[in-house]
Amino acid sequence: MSRHVIAVRNLEDARDGRLVIGERDLVTPLAAEEATARGIRIERAGEQRAAPPAAPAPAVQGPSPDGDALTNIVRSVIASVLAKDGGDTANGEGRAGQVKLCRQSEAVLEDFPFAGPGPDQQVQAVDVVTSEDGPLAAGYLTLTAGTFPWTLTYDEVQVVLEGELHIGTDSGVRVGRAGDVLYVPKGSAITFGTPSWAKFVYVTFPSNWAEGR
Repeated sequence: MSRHVIAVRNLEDARDGRLVIGERDLVTPLAAEEATARGIRIERAGEQRAAPPAAPAPAVQGPSPDGDALTNIVRSVIASVLAKDGGDTANGEGRAGQVKLCRQSEAVLEDFPFAGPGPDQQVQAVDVVTSEDGPLAAGYLTLTAGTFPWTLTYDEVQVVLEGELHIGTDSGVRVGRAGDVLYVPKGSAITFGTPSWAKFVYVTFPSNWAEGR
């Protein structure tokens, strides 16, 4: 049985104040909070409608109390880089004054377009800062339980927003939790993984790293 991640956008599928999901589906903390705010009851397939109201199904680990502040910090870092004086991307510099604001609530994640994740692991991502903006790329990535191998042809920083991000290396596993920052240098052969669920912001240099894959 496949497993899906229920995000805020999926709440639009609710009918009569109810959203029925699969038994193994995972609800993000943001979706659970939004469902409560909208008065939507999230039910797993097989539940009796007459059953007492239950709290929205939580993710394995909720967001950090400082999640909003952390997101703002990430936005500020990206904005400060893009706002530096300079020419175009080809020269490795951002465009002066062209500050780009990326809101997490507006980011629509799609299935990971590269090989690696197994059939039972759901990985989704979206770039919100690209090579059209400057020398850095940035975006959001989520993954469910499992691991997959990855070799970096670029430098990357990950800022964990929710859950646990496990980075496997030759010398052991680095575990990042909400609020933690990890740096993976160019040339590293690692594994991305989580025992349950993880969401993080990635910032890469150079921004056009995918062209070499």
